Amino acid sequence: MTARVHIVGSYISPYVRKVLVVLERKGIPYDIDPIVPFFGDERFAALSPLRRVPVYRDDCVTLCDSTVICEYLEDRHPEPALAPRDPALRARDRWLEEFADTRMGEVMIWRLFNQVAIKPRVWGEKTDEAVLRHALEVELPHVLDYLETQLPAAGFLFGEEPGIADVSVASFFRNAAFASYRVDAARWPRTAAFVERALGQESFRKLAPFEELSLRTPIPQQRAALAEAGAPLSAETLGTQSPQRGIMST
Repeated sequence: MTARVHIVGSYISPYVRKVLVVLERKGIPYDIDPIVPFFGDERFAALSPLRRVPVYRDDCVTLCDSTVICEYLEDRHPEPALAPRDPALRARDRWLEEFADTRMGEVMIWRLFNQVAIKPRVWGEKTDEAVLRHALEVELPHVLDYLETQLPAAGFLFGEEPGIADVSVASFFRNAAFASYRVDAARWPRTAAFVERALGQESFRKLAPFEELSLRTPIPQQRAALAEAGAPLSAETLGTQSPQRGIMST
């Protein structure tokens, strides 16, 4: 029987979402301390020196990067396979995951979601309308133009079931939707259809109620609300009542 693993990080994070979906796809039980990383205490900082999520812990390792975590899970729990075995296809899988985690993260989280959600909600700061407009009018279309050339017309990148790269790409579109952004299906039909297919998977849909509850609940009250909703919470939390910026805050 696979031992339960422990995740630290908010349900709203696309990087946490990626790891949780992979755990679900592989049938690995977990509990979660669903903290917003800005609200982590010094124990959290000791586990994640950049004060970023997710943090993953099991009986062998503590890891704090979603790509490293997913590669570790693929190595330790190879079935079902969520990455292609062919070296060339595996390299492409890694590249598309990297594109999602870096460029899509930069635009969809730090330019879009940060401006409409994190800055006002966590820091009490106003949205920078110029940054937001540039993201919507220039940066996001550039990202979507590239994805339109890479995503399949049907199925997923390397088969009929979503793998790690599919999960990584799709995860960012949940946050874009939280910021009221929808892909224009007339301009980017492959991407729009892919997002709908991917986010319609059971592994994503199971997380949606906890994500939506987190979004509408004040941060200090989220843990109690998630417990009442049946989230698989950890016995203790590394969360605090006041935020502090991470080493690499943008």
